[in-house]
Amino acid sequence: MNKRKDEPEPGDEVTWSTHGSTTEGHVEKKVTDRREEAGRTVAASPEEPQYVVRSEKSGKKAVHKGSALREQKKDRGGRGSGGEGGGRKGEGSG
Repeated sequence: MNKRKDEPEPGDEVTWSTHGSTTEGHVEKKVTDRREEAGRTVAASPEEPQYVVRSEKSGKKAVHKGSALREQKKDRGGRGSGGEGGGRKGEGSG
């Protein structure tokens, strides 16, 4: 099987679902063994890795399976997507 961009890599910007909302952050590392990470025991393996992610908003770490992570679309063109930084810088200046 070809190695495609199916797996997140450290540094990737991703989103994941947290209690009904979407959280943005980045992948810090891939976990491939059973160990303590982010305050819990992670039952990962080379066949079923999990990923330590850090929330951009809270700065907290979490651990998720790759299937729970989605690549974050890089929309830095100022389209006002409602993300961090807002889109309101120039409002009312006219």
